[in-house]
Amino acid sequence: MECKVWIIYCSLLLKNYNRVWIPDAEHVWRSAEILRDFHVGDNVLELLLEDGTHHYPVDPSNTRLPPLRNPDILVGENDLTALSYLHEPAVLHNLKVRFVESRIIYTYCGIILVAVNPYKQLPIYGDAIIHAYSGQNMGDMDPHIFAVAEEAYKQMARNHKNQSIIVSGESGAGKTVSARYTMRYFAVVSKSGSKTKVEDKVLASNPITEAIGNAKTTRNDNSSRFGKYTEISFDKKYQIIGANMRTYLLEKSRVVFQADYERNYHIFYQMCSCAHLPEFKNLRLCDADNFQYTSMGGDITIEGVDDKKDMEETLRTFSLLGLNKDFQSDVFKVLAAILHLGNVEIRNSGDDKSSVPPSDPHLAVFCELLGVRAEGLVRWLCHRRIVLVAETVVKPVPKERAVNARDALAKQIYAHLFDCIINRINTALQAPGKQHAFIGVLDIYGFETFDINSFEQFCINYANEKLQQQFNLHVFKLEQEEYMKEDIPWTLIDFYDNQPVIDLIEAKMGILDLLDEECLFPQGTDQSWLQKLYSYLDANHLFEKPRLSSQAFVVQHFADKVEYQCKGFLEKNRDTLYEELVDILRDSKVIKGRILLQLLFFGYTVDSLWTPYLWKMLHKVKTSLSLLMETLNATTPHYVRCIKPNDEKLPFEYDSRRVVQQLRACGVLETIRISAQSYPSRWTYIEFYSRYSILMSHQEADLNDKKQTCKNVLQRLIQDTNQYKFGRTKIFFRAGQVAYLEKLRLDRLREACITIQKHVRGWSQRRKYLCMREAAIILQQYIRGKRTIRAAALKQGWAAVMIQRHWRGYRVRQVYQLVRLASITIQAFTRGWMARKQYRKMLKEHKALVLQKYCRAWLARRRFQTMRRLVLNVQLSYRVQQLRKKIEEQNNTEILREDHEKEMEILKEEIKRLKEERIGLNRKLEEVDQMNSDLQEQVIQLTKHIKIIPELRRDLSSLQNQRNNVDRKMKQHQSFLSLYRHFEEKAEELEEVKRELQSQVEELEEENDHLKRLQQIESEAKSKLRQETSRLTAENMVITNCLFISQDFEEQLDQKDRLIKKLQTQIKSLETSQKGTDTSASAVPKDYLGMLEYKREDEPRLIQNIILDLKPKGVVVNVIPGLPAYILFMCVRHADYLNDEAKLKSLMNAIIGGVKNVITSHHKDLNLLSFWLSNMYLLLNSLKQYSGEEEFMKQSTPRQKKNCLRNFDLSEHRQILSDLAIHIYHRFITVMEKTLTPTIVPGMLEHESLQGISSMKPTGFRKRSNSIYEDLDTYTISSIIQQLSDFHSTMTQHGMEQGLIRQAVKQLFFLVGAITFNNIMLRKDMCSCRKGMQIRCNISYLEEWLKLKDLQGSNAIDTLKPLSQTAWLLQVNKSTDDDAKEISEKCTELNPVQIVKILNSYTPIDDFEKRVTSSFVRKVQSLLQDREGSTHLMLDTGYRFQVTFPFCPSSQALELLQVPSSLRLDFLTKI
Repeated sequence: MECKVWIIYCSLLLKNYNRVWIPDAEHVWRSAEILRDFHVGDNVLELLLEDGTHHYPVDPSNTRLPPLRNPDILVGENDLTALSYLHEPAVLHNLKVRFVESRIIYTYCGIILVAVNPYKQLPIYGDAIIHAYSGQNMGDMDPHIFAVAEEAYKQMARNHKNQSIIVSGESGAGKTVSARYTMRYFAVVSKSGSKTKVEDKVLASNPITEAIGNAKTTRNDNSSRFGKYTEISFDKKYQIIGANMRTYLLEKSRVVFQADYERNYHIFYQMCSCAHLPEFKNLRLCDADNFQYTSMGGDITIEGVDDKKDMEETLRTFSLLGLNKDFQSDVFKVLAAILHLGNVEIRNSGDDKSSVPPSDPHLAVFCELLGVRAEGLVRWLCHRRIVLVAETVVKPVPKERAVNARDALAKQIYAHLFDCIINRINTALQAPGKQHAFIGVLDIYGFETFDINSFEQFCINYANEKLQQQFNLHVFKLEQEEYMKEDIPWTLIDFYDNQPVIDLIEAKMGILDLLDEECLFPQGTDQSWLQKLYSYLDANHLFEKPRLSSQAFVVQHFADKVEYQCKGFLEKNRDTLYEELVDILRDSKVIKGRILLQLLFFGYTVDSLWTPYLWKMLHKVKTSLSLLMETLNATTPHYVRCIKPNDEKLPFEYDSRRVVQQLRACGVLETIRISAQSYPSRWTYIEFYSRYSILMSHQEADLNDKKQTCKNVLQRLIQDTNQYKFGRTKIFFRAGQVAYLEKLRLDRLREACITIQKHVRGWSQRRKYLCMREAAIILQQYIRGKRTIRAAALKQGWAAVMIQRHWRGYRVRQVYQLVRLASITIQAFTRGWMARKQYRKMLKEHKALVLQKYCRAWLARRRFQTMRRLVLNVQLSYRVQQLRKKIEEQNNTEILREDHEKEMEILKEEIKRLKEERIGLNRKLEEVDQMNSDLQEQVIQLTKHIKIIPELRRDLSSLQNQRNNVDRKMKQHQSFLSLYRHFEEKAEELEEVKRELQSQVEELEEENDHLKRLQQIESEAKSKLRQETSRLTAENMVITNCLFISQDFEEQLDQKDRLIKKLQTQIKSLETSQKGTDTSASAVPKDYLGMLEYKREDEPRLIQNIILDLKPKGVVVNVIPGLPAYILFMCVRHADYLNDEAKLKSLMNAIIGGVKNVITSHHKDLNLLSFWLSNMYLLLNSLKQYSGEEEFMKQSTPRQKKNCLRNFDLSEHRQILSDLAIHIYHRFITVMEKTLTPTIVPGMLEHESLQGISSMKPTGFRKRSNSIYEDLDTYTISSIIQQLSDFHSTMTQHGMEQGLIRQAVKQLFFLVGAITFNNIMLRKDMCSCRKGMQIRCNISYLEEWLKLKDLQGSNAIDTLKPLSQTAWLLQVNKSTDDDAKEISEKCTELNPVQIVKILNSYTPIDDFEKRVTSSFVRKVQSLLQDREGSTHLMLDTGYRFQVTFPFCPSSQALELLQVPSSLRLDFLTKI
C-alpha cells in the first residue's frame, strides 16, 4: 500500500513547477520550486530557491520526501483543516500569512482556536462585534474568541450540558486577556436586567485576581502565576446568576524570590505606590525598592503601567464586590506584614546558630500589625523544637534554615490570604437562584521549558500532560462521531497517547511516588532522591539521565524533552512550616478578633502543622488536577491556544522558530496529524458541485441529481476509490486530493483561457489584416488613377484655361451690372426717405399745436372743479356741525334715558326669569304634551331663521323668537328686536363703508359718495329718534363711531361676536337635548355635522369595540383603513361641541390607553402594528386639521373649516399621540427587522445571484461541523425583495401615508446595508472580487425594487453607499499608486480602519487573482491618515433615523361617513 501511494505521489505531484517545503535552520521551513520532474529511483530532487538552485538528496529506501506546498488559493484559510496538505510547514505558513499580511490574529485548527498575541490593541472587541457574533453558527464568521464563547453558550442552551473553555499558552501569549474577553462576552449576551449586577461583579473580579495573582516576568508584564477555573452559573433563562472560581498551582515561591528583571505580585507595588495615603499610613510602608521581597528583580516599575491607578481600580472592585472596609484593611495589614517580615534581619551567631536583633524596626512593625509577641517570634525563627521519646529538645538552627523558616512563613501567609480572598470573591459572586448550567473558563499555564527548570515547571508540565490526554481523547471522539454521522466505516486512527508519560510521573514507583517516599526521611536530600530515580526509572525510554549533569533528570513530554534540576524539589514539596510559629500567630489578640486572620491560621491542626507537610504540595496538585479532569470530562470542552509570536513583544512580528515550538507544545500539530491520517478534507455535495462544475461534461451537468453527478465526476477524475469516501451529506478526501482537484480545475481554466485567447487573438489579427487589405486597395486605386490621368492632363489644361477666360469675363460683367442696378436703387430709396422725413416733421409741429390747445382747456376745467369741490366740502362740514348740535340737544333728555335704562333692567330680569322657566320646561318635557308642541314649533322657527339670516345673527334672532314663544309678554318688545336687527344690518353696511374708506381714501369721488351715505344715515336716524329713545341711542353710537374711523366700533363688534358664540352654544345644546324626544321633526331635511354622539357610560364599549377587539383584516377596515381614527375623532368633536371638558379628557385618555394595551399585548403582530400606526397618524393629522390653526387649514374645504373644534385646545393630547405613534413606529420597525434579519446575510452575501460566478472555496472543520444535513430552503436576494414587498403591501393596505412608508423603507435598507457590511468585516471568505460583483448585482436589484414601488424619494439607496463602496473596493485593482489614490478618493463612506480591514482580508478565489501586498496597504494608510471621522470597524445596526410625522390633510368628508353595523357601534348617533 505504501509503495502504491509512493508511486502516485511521485508520478502525479512531484512535477516541474510544483512547490515543496524543505527544512531550514533559520525559518524552520523554506519554500522551493521543483525544476525537474522527479521519478522513482532518482537520488536528487532539483529545486529552485530564492538564492539559487538547490539539490535536495533523496534516499530511495525512505519514503519521506519534502512536503508539498498548498496552492495559493488555500493559503490564508480561516481553518487550517481546510488545507489540502496538512503538515507542519503548511500550518506555520498559513498562520504567518494571516498574522503578518492580513493582520488576523485568530485561526481555527479543527476544534482549536489559535490566538496569536498581536501586542497591540485592536478594534475587534467592542459591543458591536459581540452582537454581530451573537446567535451565529461557528464557522459562519471569521475566527474569534467571541465565536468560541458563542458556541459554548449555544451548546449549553441547546444541549442543556455544561461547557468548558480551556485557554492555555505560554506566559505572555495572551491567556488572561482571552479569558477576560470570554467572560465579557457572556456578561453582554446574557444580561439579566437584575439590580444585583452579577455580570459587573463577575468582570470586576478580574482586577483583584490579577493584582494578587499576576506578576511581571521576563516574558510577560502581566503574567498569571496561578491557574484559574471560573464557573459562570446560568439560570433556566440562561442569564448569569453568579460565578465561582477555583485556583491551581499558585507560585508561592515568587513571594520570597524573583529572578532578574522580574517583580513580585502586583498588589505589593500598588500598596507601596499609595503609602502616602491616610488609609495606608498605619502600615508603615515605603518605596518598593526598600523591601527585600519587592526589590530582588532589580526592576520595580513596568513601562506604561501606573501602580497608583491600578490600586484605585483594585479598591473600586473591592467595593463593587461588596467587600467592606474592615476586610480590605485586614488584607492590606497582612500584605504589609509580609513585606516587613522579609526585611527582618537574621544574623549568623556562629556554631550553626542564628539570631534576630530585638531592635529590628521591621520586626516591631510585623508584630504590631499582626499583634504577636516579638520574643516568641524571634525565638522560633532561630530555634527548632525536637520531640524525642523521653524529652523535648530545643535546638538552634543556622542562619540558612532560619531564613527558610521566615520565607516559608511568608509564603504560607500569602497562600492562605490568596485562598481567603478567592473565597470571599466567590461568596460575593453567589446570587439567589438555582444554577441550571455553567460555563467554565480555564486559564492555566501552557507547557513551559526554560534554561533552568525546577519544581514549578514540573508541576505545570504534569498538569499539561493531563490536559493533553483529555484533549487527544476528545479530538479522537469528535472524529469518530463525524464518521458515524456520515455513515462512513470507522477505521482506527493511530494518535499519540501520552499515558506512558503520565504513568512515569504518577504511577507506583514513579517520580511522584519516589519523591513522597524521600520526603518521609528526615535526612532525605534532593541528591538521594535523584539517585533513586536513576536506579528505578533507568529502563523507561521516556526518562533519561543527562550526560553532562549529575543534578538533573530528563523527561520526554508530549511536546518536548525537558531537563529538570533536582535542587529544591524536596524542600518545595515539603512546604515546611513549624507548629511553634503557627502557635504564636494563633495566640495573637488581633488575629482572634479578626475573622479574616482566623480563616488564615485557625484552620490548622497540630498534626498538620507539625513537621513538614508530608506530601502536602504534590497531594494538593494531584487532588486539584483530578477534580479538574472530572469537571472537564463532565463538560463539553472548547479549546483556545494562545501563541506568542516573538519574545521582544513587537506588534505583528512573527518568529517562526518560537511559533512552531509552541504549536508542537500545545497540541495543534497533533490535531493536524490526527486529521491528516484519515480524510481531512471534507466538502458538501453542493460545495463540490459549485466549485468543480467546470470539470463536468455536458452529460454529467445535465443530471438533476447533483449528488449523483458529484459521484460520477469524482469516480472519473480519481480512479483510486480509497482516496475519497461518499457520506450522507459530504465527500471525504484524503490529504492532497483537494490540491489535485484544484490542479485539474486550474488546468481546465488555463485551457479555457488559452482557447479564449486564441480566438480573441485570431479575431484581432483578422480584423487587423482586413484593415490593412482595405488600405492597400485604396492606395492602389489612387496610384493607378494618377497614372491614367497624367497623359490627358496637358490637353485638358489648355482647354481649361480658355474656359476660365471666358467664364471670368462673364462673371465680371454680371457683377458690374448688379452694382449699377444697386446704386440706382439706393439713390431712389434715399431721396424718398428724405422727403418723407421732411413731411413727418411738418405734421408733428401741427399736431403739437392741437395738443396744446386741448391741454390748456383741460387745465382750466380742472381748476374750476377743484374750487367747486372745496365749496361743497365747506358746505358739508357746516351741515355736519349743525347735525352735531341737534344731537347734543337731544342727548340732554336725561329723563328719556333713565326710562330706557329702567326698561332695559326690567328686560334683563325678564330674561333671567325666562331662562329659569326654560330650565323648568326642559325637565317637564316628557310630562307636558302641550309644551312638546310649543318646543317643536320653536325648532321649526329656529331652523327657518337660521336659513334666513347670516350664521351669527341667525342664532341671536332664534333665541329671541324662542323667548317670545315661551312668554307672550315679550311681544311688546318686538319693536326693540326689529330695531336690533335693523341695527345689525346697518352695522354690516357700516363695515362695508369702513372697508371702502380705508381702500379708496385717496380718491375724491368715492369719498364724496361715502359722505352722502353718512348724510342719508343721519337723516334716517333723525326721523326715528322721536319714535324710540333706544333706537336713537344706537344710531348715535353708530354715527359717532363712523366719524372717528370706527376704532371703538371694532371693539364693540368683538364683544358682540363673543356674546353671539355663547348664545349659539346654548341654542345648540337646547336643540341636542330636544332631538332625543323629537319624533315629528323627521319631516325636516337632515344636515349631518360630522359628529357621533354617545353616552358617557358607553365609553368602555366604544374603546372595546373600536380598539381592543378590532381586527385589521376585517372587510370594513380594508375598504376604509382609517375608519377607526375617523370614528374616534368624530366622537372627540362631539365632546368638544358639547363643551364637556371632562368627557373629552376621559375619551382621549381612554383612546391612548386602549391603543397602548393593544400594542403591548400584540407587540410582535406586524399587521396590527402597521394598522394602528396608520390610524394614530391619521388621528393626529385630524386633530391638527380641525384645530382651527391657520397653518393646518390652508388645504381644507369650506365645510372642513366650518367643522373645526370650537372650545378646547388639544395640543397637549396631540403631543401624547405623537409620542405614542413614535413608540408604535419603533416597535413596527423592530418587528420588521427581526423578520428581515435572517434573510440578509444568506440573500446578500451567500447566495450567488450571478450564475456561473462561484465564490466558494474549501472549508474547514468549523464550517463543516455546522453544516445542515437536510436540504432546507435557502434565502436569496429574491427572498429579501419578497419580504420587502410584503412589508410595503401591508403598509399600503392599511393606508399608511407615503412619507411614513419612505421612512420605514429607508430604515430597512440601512439594516440590510449595515448587517451585510458588518458580516463582510468579520468574514474573510466574503472579501473577494467575485463576491463584490455579487453584492453590486444585489444592490441593483434593490434599486430596481425602489423604482418599481416609486420610492426613490426615500433616499433609501443612499444608506447602501458603504456597502456599494465596499463592493467596488473588492473589484478595483489594488496594486499601483494610482489605484491607492483612487481608493482614497472614492471610498468616502468608509473610514480608514474599515478600508484597511477590507484590503487585509481580500481573498483570491482563483490562482489568477493576487493578494493585496502589505506595501500597498501601507500606501493607502498614508493617504488616509488625515481623514477624520469614526474609527469603529462596525456599523451600528441598532441606529434609528429620526422619525417625523409630516402633516397631510385628509379630503374625507366626515359627515358622509357611515358606521358599519359589523363594528357593533349602534350606541353611536350621528348629529
